[in-house]
Amino acid sequence: MALFGRGGPVVFEPYGYRKRRSWGIPRWLVLLLVGIAIGAGGLLYVQQEYLPQRLSPEESQRLQARVGELEAERDKLQSSLADTTRQLQASETDAKRLSTALTGAREQTQKLQQDIALFLDVLPPDPRDGVVDVRAARFANDNGRLAYHVLLTRDTKAGKAFRGVLQFVVSGARASGANATVTLDPIDVNLASYEHLQGEATLPDGFTARQTTIRVLDGPNGRLQGMRVINVR
Repeated sequence: MALFGRGGPVVFEPYGYRKRRSWGIPRWLVLLLVGIAIGAGGLLYVQQEYLPQRLSPEESQRLQARVGELEAERDKLQSSLADTTRQLQASETDAKRLSTALTGAREQTQKLQQDIALFLDVLPPDPRDGVVDVRAARFANDNGRLAYHVLLTRDTKAGKAFRGVLQFVVSGARASGANATVTLDPIDVNLASYEHLQGEATLPDGFTARQTTIRVLDGPNGRLQGMRVINVR
């Protein structure tokens, strides 16, 4: 007979009674997984609705090729800009040099103008005192041609520039020794204040000039505006 009326074997637990644990999924792990799922879904939604669409491999290759072209074009433009900058700097240097030269030329021109004004003042006046003054002239025979150098002046207060012709009436001897007078072709004159006319005119064959009458006309066969007679050397 069992003690106290209980039958069956008695289990001995040396460490006392202990309740068995449950092996279910922890709640924190469930919440973590749910959060990850919600975050991934939100990211996909944002990418689809608000962010640019993802590029395909072909589109990505085309984009990279275009980027390479743009970089090459950028390098080319930078090189061109550098060349332009160097050219601009060289142009600025040349401009400064030319400006200095121009200043010197203006000073020299002013000095020459003063010298010319003084020269015109000391030249003997034209005794005929016409509209145009023949202030000085020189003529010479040069192998069948008449070499000439004539200085004409006029009063600048007279108004606009004088336009006319210069004509030489040459007296001399022909090859036979007979005296003769020839009229040479007219030379155009555009006279503001003073003008040097220098050159050569053709004489008849065998003709030797001895004296030249300088005639200033307001046009071919026009009115006489000035005259002077000069011996030929």
